[in-house]
Amino acid sequence: MVKNYINGELVEPVSGKYFDNYDPAEGEVCGVVPDSDSADVNLAVKAALEAFKSWSVTPVEERSDMMMKIASLIERDLGELARAECVDNGKPLTLARTVDIPRAVKNFEFFAHAIHGFASESHSTDNRAINYTLRQPIGVVGAISPWNLPLYLFTWKIAPALITGNTAVAKPSELTPMTAYHLSELCREAGLPKGVLNIVHGYGQKVGRAISQHPDIKAITFTGGTKTGADIASVAAPMFKKLSLELGGKNPNIIFADCNYEEMLNTTVLSSFRNQGEICLCGSRILIEKSIYEKFKKDFAAKVKALKVGDPFEHDTDQGAIVSKEHMEKILSYIQLAKDEGGTILCGGNRIELEGRCKNGWFIEPTLIEGLPYNCRTNREEIFGPVVTLIPFETEEGALMMANSTEYGLASIIWTNNITRAHRAASKLQSGIVWINCWMERDLRTPFGGMKSSGMGREGGMEALRFFTEPKNVCVKL
Repeated sequence: MVKNYINGELVEPVSGKYFDNYDPAEGEVCGVVPDSDSADVNLAVKAALEAFKSWSVTPVEERSDMMMKIASLIERDLGELARAECVDNGKPLTLARTVDIPRAVKNFEFFAHAIHGFASESHSTDNRAINYTLRQPIGVVGAISPWNLPLYLFTWKIAPALITGNTAVAKPSELTPMTAYHLSELCREAGLPKGVLNIVHGYGQKVGRAISQHPDIKAITFTGGTKTGADIASVAAPMFKKLSLELGGKNPNIIFADCNYEEMLNTTVLSSFRNQGEICLCGSRILIEKSIYEKFKKDFAAKVKALKVGDPFEHDTDQGAIVSKEHMEKILSYIQLAKDEGGTILCGGNRIELEGRCKNGWFIEPTLIEGLPYNCRTNREEIFGPVVTLIPFETEEGALMMANSTEYGLASIIWTNNITRAHRAASKLQSGIVWINCWMERDLRTPFGGMKSSGMGREGGMEALRFFTEPKNVCVKL
C-alpha cells in the first residue's frame, strides 16, 4: 500500500480512499494508491511552510550533505528500486537498473555539488556604488512529474528545489507511484527534516490542480503533456507563480547520406524505441536523404524486427510493456490513423499477446510507417510510443522545413560527417536540444527544455538553481 509523505510521516489520504495500481506487463492490479485531494495538499503545504523557516537558513553544507546521504541510500537500494520501476512502468528491468535509478542517484549528487559553484553577480558603478545580487529561496514549490521516467524525473525536480533552500510539495504520476513512495521511506531514513519534502499521491485533476491553485505554492515545475501544461499555466500564470514546463515532443531525426552509417543505424534503433518509445526525446520522425532511403529502410526494418518484445524481467528483453491499457489503446488508434491517412506499415503495428506471466499485459510491436505526407496528423501529433515514420528528403532546406513543421520544438538529431552542415542545420532547427551524431548524450550542467509547444523555461545545471531562487539586487552607495 502506497502512502503519502507529509510532514515527515507516511500517512493515509484524508478521505481514506484509494484506487488500483496496475502492473502493465501482467495487466493486473499490483497495489493501491492514495486518492488524495486538496485536503492532503493543504496539509502538505502547511508542513512545507513551517519547514521553510528553518530549511531556508540551513547552511548550504548541511543541505548538500543531506542530498548526498539520500543519493547513497538510493544507490544502496538500486536493485529494489529498479524492480519497483519495472513493475510500475513496464520498462525492461535492465534499463531501470542501468539508466533510471543510477540517474536518480546522479541528480542528487550533481546538485549537491553544483550549489557550491552557484555564484551571484557584483557590479561596480563608476566608483559610486556597488550592486550585488542575492539569490534566495522562493518558499514552497510544487513539483509534478510524469510516468515515463518516474524516479529519474521526480528527483530531477526535487534535488535542485531542496538544495536551494526551498521546501516542496511533489506529485508523482498516479500510474507509477512506487519509487516515489520508496524515496519517501529513504528520506525518513536519511533524517531529512520534517516538511522539507512532501509527496502527495493521486490523480492530476485533484492533486495536480490543487498544487497549481494553492496560493502558498510560489513556483511550479511540471513535466508532461502539452495540454496538461497549458491547463497548469492557465491556473498558475494569473497567480504570478514561476513556471517551468517541459512538455511534449515530435522530434525529427535527420539522416544525411554522408553519415557514419552503422553507428547511425544502431543509435536510431535506440532513439526510436528505447523505453517503448515513451521518452519525450525519442526521434519519432526519421527524415532520410533520398539517395540512401531504400537501403536505410531495409536495414532499419531488419534491426527493428529483431528487437525482442517481452517480459520486462528477462535480461534480453529490448522493449517492455506500455504503461497502461488506455495508453496502449491510444497508440493503436494512431497506428490505425496512419493507415487511414495512406501510410504503409513496414513492420509491427499490432498488439502482442505473450504467454505465461505476461499473457494479459499491454504490449505493442515496434512499428515503422512510410508513405505519409510530412504534414499529416500522424507526423504532427505526439504518439509517445513505439511508432516511427520514415520520410525521404532531397535537400537540406527541405529536411529543415519538414523538421520544423510541427508545433513542437523539444529535441532533434542530425547525422552527418559534414561539420559545417551540422552547425548550420543545428542553428536553424527550432528545438531546445540538438544532438549531432549521437542521442541522449547528457551533461547535467547544460540547459534542458523546449521551444514552441514543447514548453517554457529550462531545467538542468545553473538554470535549475536560478529557477528555484529569486534574484534580489542590493545597491550600496560608496
